[in-house]
Amino acid sequence: MKVILGISAFYHDSAAAVVRGGDILAAAQEERFTRKKHTAGFPIHAIRFCLEETGYDIDQLDAIVFYDKPFLKFERLLQTYYSFAPRGLVSFIKAIPVWLGEKLFLKKKIHDGLKEVMPFDKKKLNLLFSEHHLSHAASAFYPSPFEAAAILTVDGVGEWCTASICRGKGREIEMIREMEFPHSVGLLYSAFTYFLGFKVNSGEYKLMGLAPYGNPNAGRTKEFIEKIRSTLVRINDDGSIWLDQQYFDYATGLKMTATAKWEALFEMSRREKESGIDQVHCDLAFAIQSVTEEIVLKMAREAKRITNATHLCLAGGVALNCVANGKLVREGQFEGIYIQPAAGDAGGALGAALAVDHLYFETDRKLRSEGKDQMAGALLGPDYSSKEILLTNRKLRAVATQYKDLPLLTAEVAKKIAEGNVVGWFQGRMEFGPRALGNRSILADPRNPDMQRKLNLKIKYRESFRPFGPSVLEEDQTNYFDLPCPSPYMLLTAPIVKERQMALPEDYFSLPLTERLQVPRSDIQSVTHVDFSARIQAVNEYTNKRYWSLIQAFKRITNYGVLINTSFNIRGEPIVCTPFDAYKCFMCTEMDYLVIGDFVYAKEDQPEWVEI
Repeated sequence: MKVILGISAFYHDSAAAVVRGGDILAAAQEERFTRKKHTAGFPIHAIRFCLEETGYDIDQLDAIVFYDKPFLKFERLLQTYYSFAPRGLVSFIKAIPVWLGEKLFLKKKIHDGLKEVMPFDKKKLNLLFSEHHLSHAASAFYPSPFEAAAILTVDGVGEWCTASICRGKGREIEMIREMEFPHSVGLLYSAFTYFLGFKVNSGEYKLMGLAPYGNPNAGRTKEFIEKIRSTLVRINDDGSIWLDQQYFDYATGLKMTATAKWEALFEMSRREKESGIDQVHCDLAFAIQSVTEEIVLKMAREAKRITNATHLCLAGGVALNCVANGKLVREGQFEGIYIQPAAGDAGGALGAALAVDHLYFETDRKLRSEGKDQMAGALLGPDYSSKEILLTNRKLRAVATQYKDLPLLTAEVAKKIAEGNVVGWFQGRMEFGPRALGNRSILADPRNPDMQRKLNLKIKYRESFRPFGPSVLEEDQTNYFDLPCPSPYMLLTAPIVKERQMALPEDYFSLPLTERLQVPRSDIQSVTHVDFSARIQAVNEYTNKRYWSLIQAFKRITNYGVLINTSFNIRGEPIVCTPFDAYKCFMCTEMDYLVIGDFVYAKEDQPEWVEI
């Protein structure tokens, strides 16, 4: 069996993954170790973890593969500047020295980075490069439970490609159709992220969360949609798009938009970062979300038409748009849809390794029984023993009670959650991808109508409009949510079932944003977004027994098999990785309890926190 290390780096969300004979052994994002969110640096720590976890050193690897091809990117850069010249001269002058000095010498940078991980014999190194969208496609198809499927990848841009349709069968992936830069759904969405005052490559989640506050029936919202469709983007029946580049600046400039033209088009100023959010911002967010959904649905229909596949796999940054994904599922054109949980560039490291394993080394796929995927719940990162946790406790003088019996532990923690406490829950292997899935999570009671506000203001320290997703027992999912299939990775949004919804007042859309949040919407208010939707994680005993057991214990107390689950971090920081990270986050927020493995920590029992 071949052992392959995949790497993504130098753009954003650096990561590493190790696969062996088609099996995914380890994967992690560099940000979790360096504590620098979305870091682009070479993933020294992530590689070191993956090798230590699997027991290999660099000389034992059959191949190391980088997730895209830098020379093709450089070709795109040169051709783009040439095509738009003389526009973009300032950007060209800034970009070219970086490319000439660093990115064209990527092999050397990779060699230098690997030397920091451990010594190795350069002559034995088999360094390969995968195309960016092939890496995305491989990351979705090979771990999926499908023998054959259409594969749709959609992101900002790889080398030239911004979206692709592939056919996967057995161990083969056939690229059928591509859309090329500068026409990009991901960059269109990111342009609105920028115009609405959020940070590109991280604020897209905020834009998606803001969109439901828009009034779909308002004349202004409909006008925004029409202006986007008639002026900024031409949408073809097959889902391909054409963007009018006079309104954008990302191809040759230093910004996403030609802002003066956008301000004239939408008759509003670009929102400044951290400034107030008004209804006009909500309506514009709704408009671009609606247009994006239209494009994604058309792309998926085209993938169905040209492949005649009964199943679909999704990857690329746009595949993290769980609202569009939910509508795609409910449209019902595919029997099954699988979305790579690390759909963005971090997952490219895994996809590149899998592509080399199956296409270069010709390793046959091994499908798991009962339709299960190969991602092991995305729990592919580091874990920590009781001994390591005890050592951390001793170092920090932390006070904890150990519960070695799982039913006793889950009963105690579930009771504290039901009493209105917020609990940091740190268990087992860390998640790979942007979602906390029950191993690095902050948990609370969704029945509590004040919990959404409390979590945003006192725990996460983030914008008050941001919603929270539920973790629900897979067997109870349809009791709460109108979703016909499991959603293990919190990548599908669906409505709360009608019988749990409450009637809204007639003046609902005229209320200020913060007041709208307080309007009763369902009996699980704090995971019910303002449009009655929720971003769902369905938890089963097979994938994560400890987390499933905790939700079961909460159900025994409350008769509700659902919890609020948000990532264990504060705004601007990555999800916690180590017991130290968890304890620090616990002590620096207003969390009430912390659980690390078998250990339970009460805030009131801890010594005063001193920064180390």
